[in-house]
This record gives sequence, structure tokens and C-alpha cells, in this order.
Amino acid sequence: MLTGICWAGMIASVLLVLNLWPRGMLAICFVCFLSFVSAAQDFSAYQSDGMLLEAGFISLFLAPAGFRPGWGEESKPSRASLFLLVWECFRIYFESGMAKIMGGDPQWRNFTALDEYYQNGPLPTWIGWYMQHLPHWFHAATAFGTLALELALAWTMFLPRRIRILCFLIVTPWQIGIILSANYTFLNYLVLALGFLLLDDQFLLRYLPCFLKKSYLATKEAKPLAPPALEDQWRKKLRQQLSALRLAVTAVMLTWIFYATLAQMAWMVKPWPLPTMPVSVLEPFRIANRYGLFAVMTRGRYEIDFQGSDDGQNWFAYPFRFKPQDPAKPPGIYAPYQPRFDWNLWFASLSSWRKEPIVVRTEQGLLRGDAEVLLLFSGNPFPHAAPRQVRCVVWQYWFTTPAEKHSQGMWWRRQLLGLYAPTLERQSDGRIVVLQWPATMEPHE
Repeated sequence: MLTGICWAGMIASVLLVLNLWPRGMLAICFVCFLSFVSAAQDFSAYQSDGMLLEAGFISLFLAPAGFRPGWGEESKPSRASLFLLVWECFRIYFESGMAKIMGGDPQWRNFTALDEYYQNGPLPTWIGWYMQHLPHWFHAATAFGTLALELALAWTMFLPRRIRILCFLIVTPWQIGIILSANYTFLNYLVLALGFLLLDDQFLLRYLPCFLKKSYLATKEAKPLAPPALEDQWRKKLRQQLSALRLAVTAVMLTWIFYATLAQMAWMVKPWPLPTMPVSVLEPFRIANRYGLFAVMTRGRYEIDFQGSDDGQNWFAYPFRFKPQDPAKPPGIYAPYQPRFDWNLWFASLSSWRKEPIVVRTEQGLLRGDAEVLLLFSGNPFPHAAPRQVRCVVWQYWFTTPAEKHSQGMWWRRQLLGLYAPTLERQSDGRIVVLQWPATMEPHE
């Protein structure tokens, strides 16, 4: 069922790109993705999922009507929907800046937040390795620039045209830099796309290919007025009533979303006595969210490793598809794809195994030789039969220095910290028992 929902969403997204029934395809995409994140539960508790759902829902009111609307000249987007999409872009920046200030992390106040940022994120890139070794003044300057962009520059999104264009020219390369230096799924691609709403037709026209420019300009040419088509009185009245109903629904929904998002932003500063029911009603649909990226920076990189054994002496690691494991393998660029299993394990490494049930469930699946669990890994060190024992250990990772990389060819160096979760053993009768409990380990920051 979930696979079918994913395929339906992907097909609808392709048809949307081809400009076939934009509103209908957006509605299908929204329903499919909402169904996916609802079913995925712990694997979809990310801010990026809420960002995409919010943008997708508001876009229903922005997209032109019709099956093949072309440039949409006969169905202008509502100004309210355009404003709310820019409002979402603004909130992603501004609320993230507020979260950094309100969170109290001294790294942001001391401009040291980015000193180890490229190393400690969920899925670093090989470009991030090089950026990590830039001098401290660069990291301090980008930390200051991040706060300045989020808390000050973001307000220029609501200023006159030339200032909005200048804002676009600043935030766009900034987002591209983040995309190249870290794998934050589709988050930065979405923010990058929302930034184009700061531009207008006049600015974009000069950069369009000739065939698109001619097609667009043709819609601006004066055309002879067609005689009004004869229409039955009841049909005309019904059309007017439907138009009024559509306008009322649009006004109510967009105003509702604006209130819910504005209230949540206000509550970041002070618990104002505002009605909470309009906010709570929208929560299951995740179309009016509060954001706050990197409020507290991670101070170390910890990696969980699943290992299997038949004799309890020789242990073989299950290779991951995306997250760092082999010190000699360069970190890749995977965004906008999000390997949610690898992401969840990064968050689990900062917490306790008792709070992360997917770790023990994965161990149990590996002991049973569950095919669906094995697909989460890039290989199986036990191709003939499942191992008798499975354990989960935790390592601390660091980027190698340029000298170490030059002499050893390694991208990472690592140190084994110990057992992360209970070591499990499969008995001859199929029962799974605990063979060894991990020592008490404090959650990492």
C-alpha cells in the first residue's frame, strides 16, 4: 500500500512538472506525501517534511486552473497564496535565527558554532571535508553571516522589488553552499525554490530561453475579443455561486494558516494568551508549522555500527548505504534524497538506545535474516544464513587532517567507545535473548 502511494505521488509530480492539471496533481502529491509521513511515523518527524507539506498545500491556491493552463494567463495566482509562500520562506530563516538566540547555545554567541559543523552533521559531504579545514575566521564569519541573514536580511523579502532581488542574490548562493557542503535532504532545495518567488516576470524574462520567451510574450499580445458565449441562466448563476464559494474557502484557509503560523512565531518569544484551537486543529496536517534549524549545535560525531557473529569472537559489520562507516570512503552528496534510516541512526547516536526502539528492532531483524531489514544496508556479511549474535557498537568519528589524508588516504579517523545497545543471540529454538547489556552511557550532545 505504501509503495503504491509513493508511486502515485511520483507520477503526479512528473505530470505537475509537465504542467498537466497543476491543481489536481498538487492535490494528489499532497495527499500522498501526507499519507507517507503519517505512516512513516518516527521516520518522518523532520522539519523538512512539514516545510514541504505546508508549501504544497499553499501551492494549491497558487497554481493555475485548467487541465493544460499554459502560462496561466487566464487564471492568475492569488496574492494571498503568493504572500504565504514568501511568508513560509521568511519564517524558515527568521524562526531558525530566533531558535538559535532563544536556545542559549554559547557556540552561536561566541561565533564558534560552525567550527565543527561540516564534520558533525547527519551526512557530511566530501566538499564539507575541505571546508572544515578552512581557517577559524572563515567559520566565525559564516556563523555571524548566518545570524545576520536569518534575523535581519530575511525581513527584506517584504520590501520593494529591487531590495527583494538583492535578497535573492544573497540567499541563493548561500543555499547552494549548504547543499554542496551537507546533505540536508530536500530542505535546502525547497528553500532555494521558494526564494525564486522574490523575483518577478520582468527580471526572469531576460534569462528565459528564446522559445520560452516567445511563447510567454505571445500571451501578452492584444487579441480580438470573442463574442460572449450564450449560457443558460441557471448555469451562469451556478458558476457565480461556485466562484463565490471558492473565494470564501480560499480566504478562510489562507487566513487560518497565517494566524496559526503567526501565533506559533509569537509564542517563540512569549506565551501570549492567543486562541490555541485553530493551531491544534491543523497540526495533524502539518500545513502550519514552526521551524528552528540548528538551535543547538552537535559537539561530536558518533556513529552506530551493527555487527554480526557466529562465534562471539569474530564480528563483521553490516555496511551502510550512505552514512560514514569506512574511514577510507569519501562522504558523498545524496541530497535531495533522504536516507531516513541512516538519518534516524545519527539522531539515535546522540541519545540512549532505550529511547530509540528502531535500534533493537533492527538487531532482531538481522538475527532473523529479515529481507526488508537487510535492504536497509548495502551488503550482507552473512549471505548464507543469519548470524547467531548481533551487537550494536558506537564509534566517535573525526575528519582526518590534511596531513593524515595525504599520508594515509583516509577521510575519517575513529575511536570505538563501546557497546551501544544489548547484544542479542538467537537460540536453537528461535528465541532471541540478551547476551550482554551495555554499560550506562550518557547521551551525547
